[in-house]
Amino acid sequence: MKDSYEFVAIFDYSKDGINISFPDLPGCLSCADTTEEAIKNAEEVLGLVLYDMEQEKEKIPIPSSLDRIKCKNNEKAILINIWMPLVRNELDEQSVKKTLTIPQWLNKLAENENVNFSKILQAALKDYLKVKRKM
Repeated sequence: MKDSYEFVAIFDYSKDGINISFPDLPGCLSCADTTEEAIKNAEEVLGLVLYDMEQEKEKIPIPSSLDRIKCKNNEKAILINIWMPLVRNELDEQSVKKTLTIPQWLNKLAENENVNFSKILQAALKDYLKVKRKM
């Protein structure tokens, strides 16, 4: 896994906004209303797609060079750089909602003691899995 990737995004300007695509990454798409928003959205979708490809152990293609991209009149090619350690950290630390069941009597006792259920479950899982990572 690399720390940094740089792919060409095509910004297709139309009456209803900007459509964003990446010629080297089919399915890596987004849209926006302004160029500034398009750059932000392009960075976000690129990071998500590359993260998913890494997780699925898919081969990440070699990016095309900017000078090889041909644009139509309403299009602009923009180089989008993504720093993957930040993306990986943000996505790995993202909270996931879980539904679980406990007996009602235990729930009442815990609520009376103002127990933070998420914190207790995280601590118990870390202990059970012998994980030392901070919360």
